[in-house]
Amino acid sequence: MEKSGKTSVDARDKAIETASSMHRDELLFSYKGILYPTAICNPESFKALESFEARSDDVVLVGYPKSGTNWLSQILTDLIAISQKKTPGTESSGNAEGARDFPFLEMGNAEKYERISKLPSPRFIATHLRPDTLPKSFFKNKVKILLVIRNPKDVATSFYHFCNGLPVLPSYETWDDFFTDFMTKKMTWGCYFEFLSEWNKYADQENIMTVTYEEVKENPALAVKNIATFFGIPLTEEELQLVVERSSFQSMKKNSEKTHGTVGNVLFRKGFVGDWKNHFTEEQNKKMDKAFEERIAGTKLGKKLKYDLYCKA
Repeated sequence: MEKSGKTSVDARDKAIETASSMHRDELLFSYKGILYPTAICNPESFKALESFEARSDDVVLVGYPKSGTNWLSQILTDLIAISQKKTPGTESSGNAEGARDFPFLEMGNAEKYERISKLPSPRFIATHLRPDTLPKSFFKNKVKILLVIRNPKDVATSFYHFCNGLPVLPSYETWDDFFTDFMTKKMTWGCYFEFLSEWNKYADQENIMTVTYEEVKENPALAVKNIATFFGIPLTEEELQLVVERSSFQSMKKNSEKTHGTVGNVLFRKGFVGDWKNHFTEEQNKKMDKAFEERIAGTKLGKKLKYDLYCKA
């Protein structure tokens, strides 16, 4: 898989090169009121995406940026390889046809959707989009969706370092400046609380499974087993352990240059729960606690996040 993904790595590195020569004000554009990175997304692709036809056997991963989508992508692509009787990590386990494109649905040019439409099933599709921006076919065809969510304080902390390490996003001189933008809905892919609120409307549907970053971290084997069961992929104990081992933070960080190019070190920074404690002031804690309580706390996704356990100092 590492080798077959080479062209998508090239696409990432080219986008970083393009963004490096752009002025800060040019890095983002707005589409339907939400900001996206100019170097990897464009309005034409979003328009073309509206008519994208999802298949009922697609394997779909949804998560807000820095919620664990790259981690869960590793798990899901390995599970798909196993379901096809292939060995995870070998060239044959990847799809050379689709490897030229960005791994996320909304990234890249409009022509990519034609290429994706020709890929054999099951197709793996990852996205950071909210449900109201996804093509209607995802819900009409009852596609199985794995939704990964993470405690908002660690999301903000990880996103801050991501912005400062990745040229396609505007960087920040201080954590305080970033926190202000995060809390005032000025982030790429929109406000995290709105993302949670919108996806909460679908959380009870039987074709949607929600996992938290924290629960996967706490018991990776159980999480992988439950995800495999949800997608109907039988696993031997040996296969389960292989997926767990390959998706460990240490393993993914070690291979990050091969799998993700120059952005690898930025994507895999620390990988633990609670780093927010090194950044949040007492006042910022209060602001986020209040926002969570008012907007998410009583919802199904809000309860699943176990905010009091992971976000209280």
